[in-house]
Amino acid sequence: MSRAYSHIVIGAGALGTATAYWLAEHGAERVLVLEQFGMGHTRGASEDHSRIIRHAYHSPVYTALTQAMFDTWAQVEERTGLQLVLKTGGLDLAVAGSDGQQELENYKRSLAPAGIASEDLTAAQIRSRWPQWSIGDDVVGLFQEDGGILDIRRANAAHIALATQLGVTFSYDTRVTELDSRPDGVTVRTDKGDFEADAVVLCTASWLPDMLPALGLDWRITLSQEQVSYFATPNVRDFLPDRFPMWIWHGPTLFYGFPVYGETAVKLGRDLSGRFVTQETRSFAPRADEVELLAAFLRERLPGAVGPELYSRTCCYDMPPDRDFILDRLPGHPRITVGNGAGHAAKFGSLLGTILADLSLEGRTDYPVEPFRADRPALTDPSFEPVFRLQGEPVR
Repeated sequence: MSRAYSHIVIGAGALGTATAYWLAEHGAERVLVLEQFGMGHTRGASEDHSRIIRHAYHSPVYTALTQAMFDTWAQVEERTGLQLVLKTGGLDLAVAGSDGQQELENYKRSLAPAGIASEDLTAAQIRSRWPQWSIGDDVVGLFQEDGGILDIRRANAAHIALATQLGVTFSYDTRVTELDSRPDGVTVRTDKGDFEADAVVLCTASWLPDMLPALGLDWRITLSQEQVSYFATPNVRDFLPDRFPMWIWHGPTLFYGFPVYGETAVKLGRDLSGRFVTQETRSFAPRADEVELLAAFLRERLPGAVGPELYSRTCCYDMPPDRDFILDRLPGHPRITVGNGAGHAAKFGSLLGTILADLSLEGRTDYPVEPFRADRPALTDPSFEPVFRLQGEPVR
C-alpha cells in the first residue's frame, strides 16, 4: 500500500464513504479511507436498514439543502442501479396547543420558502387515512408526501462501490492515533504506520472528541446513547410502506418510527434519550427499560403494531452545543476538513460528502453551509447554553 495520498478520509461511516466517493468523482486521484473497525461494523451509526429522509425540518437552514439532498441520492441510485430512497410520505403529529404543535409550525415555516407543499390534517383526517393511529380529537398533523426511508446500510455500500470503481483505497482495522498538521501537508499516524496526505477529512462521528485536543481545539461534543427497537407486528399488511408512512410524534418525548422495512417488523425510537456517555462508558447492550418505553407508546398510539421485540440496537449521537452540523476546514489547520453530523446527518449523507469534498479540494462550496462554520459561537463561546432538541425558533 502506498504511503502518500492526495486526500485521506478518516472514518468509513455515512459521511466518510460519501466524501471518499465525491472526492474521487470531483477529480482527486489518490484517496485513502482509514477505518478503525472492520467493513460493515455495528459500532457506529451507519449500519441499520433505515433512516428518516424528509423535507420537513425545524429550520429553513436545513430545508434549503433538502432538494439537493434528494437529487444527490438520485444520482447515486442512477449510477449504481440500487434503490436507496423509498418515499412513504412523512407524517408529523402533535397535540393541539402544545410545544409539539409549535414544532409543526416551524416545519411549515421552513417548507414555505422552498416552495414545498404540505398538508395540515385534523385528527379525523389522520384516522380516516391511517386508521392504525389511536388518537383523540386534540391531535393535529402535518403531512409531506416526499418523506420516507433512506436505506443507510445500502447507501454506504453504494458509496464504497462507486469510490472503489474510481480507485479509492479502503484500509479497515486501521486506527488513527495522531495527526501531525503542517502548512505543507498532514502526517496521519496509525497502528499500521504513518501515511502522508496533502489534505485530510475527519468523519469520525462520536470519536471526534478523541481527535480534537491534539489539534488545539476544545469543542464541546456531547455523546448521547440512543436506542431503536424492532417489534414483530402480527398485522404486517397494515404497516407496509404503501399503507403507512414514516412518522414523528412531537410530544414531550419525541418518538419516531417506520413502516415494515428491512425486517418483518416496525421500527421505533425516540430522539435524545439524555443518557450522556463517552466512548469508554457507552454500552452496546440495549436497555430493557428503553424497550418498554417504546412498547408502551405503541400500545397507546399504534396498538396494531404491538408485537414481540425482534431486536434492539444502540448508537451514539455526537452533538455540538447547538446540534448543528460542522462542515468546515479546522481553525488553524487549513489542510484538515471536518464533517460532524450532530446525530442527524444520515439523510444528508451523500450531499454532505459532496460538500466536504468541495471544502477539502477548493476551500469553498456553492451550497448554503454558512451556519455550519467551525468558528460559530456554539463552538467558540464557552458560555453557549446547549440546545439539543431540534425545535427551531418560536413563531411570533
